[in-house]
Amino acid sequence: MPKVITKITRQKRNEERYNIFLNEEYSFSVDEKILVQYGLTKGKVLDEWTLGDIAFEDEVARAFNRGLSYLTYQMRSEEEVRKKLRDAEFGEAVIQEAIQKLVRLGFLNDAEFSRAFVETKKNTMKKGPRAIQQELKRKGIDEKTQQQALGEFDEGEQLQLAYELAEKKQRQESRKTPMQQKQKIQDFLLRKGYSFGIIEQAIAKLDFTTEEDDWSAMLEGQGEKAWKKYASKFTGYDLHMKVKQALYQKGFPGEIIEAFIEQKENENEEV
Repeated sequence: MPKVITKITRQKRNEERYNIFLNEEYSFSVDEKILVQYGLTKGKVLDEWTLGDIAFEDEVARAFNRGLSYLTYQMRSEEEVRKKLRDAEFGEAVIQEAIQKLVRLGFLNDAEFSRAFVETKKNTMKKGPRAIQQELKRKGIDEKTQQQALGEFDEGEQLQLAYELAEKKQRQESRKTPMQQKQKIQDFLLRKGYSFGIIEQAIAKLDFTTEEDDWSAMLEGQGEKAWKKYASKFTGYDLHMKVKQALYQKGFPGEIIEAFIEQKENENEEV
């Protein structure tokens, strides 16, 4: 039995979609562009092949519009849009057609997305190349595109950002010894995605000069903690050596340690 379009009505909730009635019964709905593309008018006869083509093209149109809507809020990678369409349960062939159309019309461009992503991450979060590259990889950006985008993030800029982060971290860790500060800064910058070479240069630009009063302030916390820890288990020479070893590993100078231990031993004798 031939399929004849007997009625076409515009949907109330979406005026860009139309309901198609075949042989007086509702059959399917299509996007306005599909309606025009296939010349769907009342009285037109449709065969099964044409109906299949219409259904596929309409799915592509729906997927395209869904992808375009997703891109309205911010730039996305191809893989992010692809995942969004999969989650919406579009078929792979439909998704591929929609993605190609979005790319062709300039709505999707992984190279531009990657460059913008690098700029955003380094300017707002001061992230290093390694961390940014891992994020690009998770977003489905191929290695060549990753490298091209990161190629614009030169070493001079990396060093400046790493130094700014290192300086801030040093202030936060001011009650720790220079050795501890350097370790904290190194660990922090590694997590931020900077290379060892850049980290070494950034740390070398910092001033770790420590005055006697600074050592005294640090010992109030770390020295007392070490003494309390070992005084409950050791006495005499053993206590002396345990505390000395613990403070030496934290970066305290030998003469500062000896003066602290002597002070603590004198306090104990007075008691």
